[in-house]
Amino acid sequence: MLLVSFQNISNPSPSSLQTSKIKLTPPLIHSLFIPNRKPRLFHNASLPNNMSLKPTLNRTDRDLIAHPLRPSGEIHVIVGPMFAGKTTALLRRIKSEGTNGRKVAMIKSSKDNRYAIDSVVTHDGTKYPCWALPDLLSFKQKLGEEAYEKLDVIGIDEAQFFDDLYDFCCKAADHDGKTVIVAGLDGDYLRRNFGPVLDLVPLADTITKLTARCELCGKRAHFTLRKTNETKTELIGGADVYMPVCRQHYVNGQIVIKAARNVIEESHKFQSEPEPEPISTIVT
Repeated sequence: MLLVSFQNISNPSPSSLQTSKIKLTPPLIHSLFIPNRKPRLFHNASLPNNMSLKPTLNRTDRDLIAHPLRPSGEIHVIVGPMFAGKTTALLRRIKSEGTNGRKVAMIKSSKDNRYAIDSVVTHDGTKYPCWALPDLLSFKQKLGEEAYEKLDVIGIDEAQFFDDLYDFCCKAADHDGKTVIVAGLDGDYLRRNFGPVLDLVPLADTITKLTARCELCGKRAHFTLRKTNETKTELIGGADVYMPVCRQHYVNGQIVIKAARNVIEESHKFQSEPEPEPISTIVT
């Protein structure tokens, strides 16, 4: 039994307001309390045209019932310095997902053409076919709508080069139900944030921080030391340009590199100075 309160407002003055309680007992429902009239009873079948006991659903509600939301995806991030095995860990995970019957695809930045154009290649030579793209948001269009819908897992190598990494991963995992596995550098040669990889930390299901071996002492290496005098952030190279180092040798290496740069700059400055004209003497 449900008690509902109605106010009798036949006389709008506050002193004449009256409150009545009626009972709603299915299948009979009392009509609204109308002044100077007795409540009338009507059956469900005799409801006015503008009244219904059925819950009303808007278009969005109907769509959700007819087409339930797909399961949400996942985001897994693998970071570390160069030569830490990030690509190897990524390929191991991708191959495992494929072996388990899931449909997988691999993407890498088209900027990285060190070993192959259409393959992800580890430093020890292991290859895996991939899409080499300048950006990630074009992947769905290039792959095709139908093929994209069938995908379960997307691997992204050298993720620091993709400016749209955050937006792509959000859409792929949150809305498209994909598992996205990302591998990339977390810092540049100056130990500063490199690209948008660290922006994924708040979104990630898991974060794996790998280390390499210091090339100078064999201890755990967390940092990448650039061996050349080039100062631009994006400089793609291998062992000829970079080495993994521990904290001590990173600091020492920076000091040595800075001193070497000063010597080179002084040398260039000295070479650019004009040679003094020879002084001729006249002997009488």
